[in-house]
Amino acid sequence: MKVLVLSDTHGFVDPSIVELARKADLVVHAGDIGRAEVLDCLTPRHGRVLAVAGNNDTEATWPTSDHATLADLPASIKLDLPGGVLAVEHGHRIWDTANYHARLRLKYPEARAIAYGHTHIRKMDTARRPWVLNPGVAGRVRTKGGSSCLLLSIKPDRWRVRAYVCA
Repeated sequence: MKVLVLSDTHGFVDPSIVELARKADLVVHAGDIGRAEVLDCLTPRHGRVLAVAGNNDTEATWPTSDHATLADLPASIKLDLPGGVLAVEHGHRIWDTANYHARLRLKYPEARAIAYGHTHIRKMDTARRPWVLNPGVAGRVRTKGGSSCLLLSIKPDRWRVRAYVCA
């Protein structure tokens, strides 16, 4: 199973990430989406898109025509995947930025991996479980070195993660 994890599109997705999304089995957006069209363009050919709301996903920032989609976005999700749970939230409710990963691990101890966004800083903390993953920015706002996402390759007995950075 291929799971594409991205965050912080803020209304725009890098075209190369859209291409990766089309080939995935599942696309997971960790918030700050920007508008419903973003989720539509990320839909895999043979899969689905799941997303959580970020701090910038508000009625004031989304087009009025997209408010129904916005209202359906949860604050967090836990996905049962082969070999474990992927927990997803935007991360803006964790105010202790020096200890993001420790706090997320305490919040989701049952997870095999936790994905979050918000900081715009790509991280792959896989030294211990649960892994804590931040895909960085899949759009064009404060990319800090280029738009990026993460691809999880999942088998029941083995998970691997790889970063994709767009120049």
